[in-house]
Amino acid sequence: MNIFTQYFLLCRMPISCFTACAALTGYLLTPDRSGVTLPLLAAGVFLLASGASALNQFQDRDIDALMERTRLRPLPAGTMVPRTALIVATGLIASGLIVLYAINAPVAALGAFAVLWYNGLYTPLKRRAAFAAVPGAITGAIPPVMGWAAGGGSMADPKIVVVAAIFFLWQIPHFWLLLISDRSGYEQAGLPSPDRAFPRGRFPGIVVLWTAATTVSCLALPLFGLALSPLVHCSLVMLAFWMVLTCLRMLGADADAATARSVFRSINVFLGLIMVLLSIDPVLRQG
Repeated sequence: MNIFTQYFLLCRMPISCFTACAALTGYLLTPDRSGVTLPLLAAGVFLLASGASALNQFQDRDIDALMERTRLRPLPAGTMVPRTALIVATGLIASGLIVLYAINAPVAALGAFAVLWYNGLYTPLKRRAAFAAVPGAITGAIPPVMGWAAGGGSMADPKIVVVAAIFFLWQIPHFWLLLISDRSGYEQAGLPSPDRAFPRGRFPGIVVLWTAATTVSCLALPLFGLALSPLVHCSLVMLAFWMVLTCLRMLGADADAATARSVFRSINVFLGLIMVLLSIDPVLRQG
């Protein structure tokens, strides 16, 4: 494993990029903003997310070694020593907070809170509580609020509250679909699973309900003055219809790991497209 691959896996760069895009979405929704802030926000959130991921892998290196999905990460694979990962994580988190503080103090405070919640609460909690994903989902709701605050928006504004709520709702089926796709890995690692908290076969239905709630909440965006251009509005409805049909596959007799992985990819694409629609809506309305 070359050094680039090691750090790519340690920092989970695709997820860190996704998190930065979530923050940029919140930023682009604010009515008054400075273009200078945008690259600082993207860099700061990316560094912070990368550092939080590296710290998470340092914390979870023992259980990662027991799961097929994670055993090839640098620490369980033995290609990186824990001390190096901890130093990298600390440096990235500190760098990210410094960059975000250069924007303003509230953005840096939100970033620090996100790391403390993810690494300080969710990461140890998932070893003890089957439903740790629910409080853990708060972490996913913070990046768009960071972007909104970076653009000068009030964190009490209903617009950003509804956007943050969508990201919160999305996080839960995102976590649980991943769990269903790797049931054996979670069992091998000894992690408590909500799958075992319900009668056999019921948990996929719970995941469908959360996915449907995420989808329906997106249809409420126009009520808060978002996604108002005709093109975005129509796209939103079509996306919601597609996502509902996709998640219903989890109710079938073939709701196995492969189905869960497919729906997992779909719900990630869904949120990515929602971010694109929210970002371009102000431009389309001005045009």
